[in-house]
Formats: sequence, C-alpha cells, structure tokens
Amino acid sequence: MHTKEEKMQAFGRFLDVLDALRANCPWDKKQTNESLRPNTIEETYELCDALIKNDIHDICKELGDVLLHICFYAKIAEEKEQFDMADVCDALTRKMITRHPHVYHPSQIEAENPKPLPYVPEDGADVKVTKVNTVGQVLENWEQIKLKEKDGNESVLSGVPDALPSLIKAYRIQDKARNVGFDWEDRQDVWKKVHEELAELEVELNKEDKEKSTEELGDFLFSVINAARLYKLNPDNALEKTNRKFINRFNYIEAHSIKIGKPLKDMTLAEMDALWNEAKKLEI
Repeated sequence: MHTKEEKMQAFGRFLDVLDALRANCPWDKKQTNESLRPNTIEETYELCDALIKNDIHDICKELGDVLLHICFYAKIAEEKEQFDMADVCDALTRKMITRHPHVYHPSQIEAENPKPLPYVPEDGADVKVTKVNTVGQVLENWEQIKLKEKDGNESVLSGVPDALPSLIKAYRIQDKARNVGFDWEDRQDVWKKVHEELAELEVELNKEDKEKSTEELGDFLFSVINAARLYKLNPDNALEKTNRKFINRFNYIEAHSIKIGKPLKDMTLAEMDALWNEAKKLEI
C-alpha cells in the first residue's frame, strides 16, 4: 500500500489533470452542475453495483469516477469564487471532529494536525471525554450534535434527502427515529405490526380498492423494512441480491428456450418451472 505522501502526490496529480482538462477539453469546458448531475447519479449507481458484486477492480475504478465528479463540482465552484476542494475537505474534517467528541477534544476542530484523545490541550484545559461503548451510542450522539450545529438539520428527519430511493429512504427514516429513542423496545414486537399490516392489505385487495390497497401496501413494506432494520439486515442489499438471483435464473430459462428453438411464450409454466429449479441447483 502507498504512504500518505504518495497518496497526496497522486491526488495532486489528479487535480492537475482535472485543471488541464477544464481549460483545454471542449467537453470538460462546457460542463455545469446541471449537466453533470445525471452522470453523477449514474456513476454512483455503478459504484453501488460494483460494491454488491464485491468486484474489487470495478470498485476501485468506480470510486475514481465518483471522485472525479466530486472534484469537478468543487472546480466549478472555484471558478465562480464560491469555494474550492480545500474548503470541501476542511468542512468535512471539522464536521467529523465535531461529531466524534469521544475521539477528539473540541480544541482540535481547527487544528492543522488534529490529535485524537487522550490529547491534552497545551493550555491545560480539562479534557471531558464523551464515553461511548456501542455503535448505537455513537449514532445517537451524531444525531444530537447535528441538531445543534448552526447549519445542521432543523429536525431529526430533515437530514433524509427527498431524492433517495423509497426503500433506502424508509430505512433511513426509521434509523434516524431510532437514534432519538423512537423504536420498538423489543424487536420481536415488530412481527405483530408486520402481520397487522399484511392483514389490512389483504382486506383492501379483496375489496379491489386500488387507492386503499396502494396505501396499505406501502404500510406493509414499511413494516417489513422496519423488521429488517431491527434484525440488522439491509433490505436494499437483500432485495438487490434477490433481483440478481431472479435475473440469473430467468436468463437460464431463456437461454434454454433459444437452444431448443422454442420461444418463451410457447413454453408451459410447468416447463419453465422445471428449468427454474435446474438453475437453482446450479447455484449450489
């Protein structure tokens, strides 16, 4: 692995290349925050795809693509004399130190080389260590500190971006509520809620009331996501793994239909189900 100096040199070289492209490449010259945004979303999803596949080569490559976009936005802001990459890094560093009082003394927020505890300030001031023993306590402190920050969240849930995909948003909403104590005392109790929501959904489906059924489906999904969270399972990762599993098995059926020259629409459900089971066995 590289030394810190080598990492800084590599980052500086990358910034030099970005500067040169912005000044000399017709495509890079014309980019704006608005034009880059769709590509940023795409690059982020490509990184997520590499992460769930645990493809180390692609993870490294996609991290670079996401980093390019981060630095590109900072470059555009620098040209407008709004802020630059140093401001981005400084703001992030201050935030991380402020939100980790169990690791850093407040005197280190503006320090050039922040020193973690047990650092004692030169002025001899008392070092009050925030004691935490669990990840949950760290997250609870994080949320409380965010609410106290000058430009922090105005409310507990205001920190959840509106543009998040619904499944991830539901998880984040529940997690943030948990950090301030709004959660099930016993995770087993969530199953009563899941069964209750499923029963209400079945009632509305039987009535063929689409609007009410949609509402109850949302409540049911929200309760299942809640259950996953309580059992420390990531529902988005779980669903994506199932998506990929379905795609692989269905592709097996389709490949077989092409091989025997029989279109999928002409195959019986029993034939497709048999092939599905074959695909399942091949996964073991």
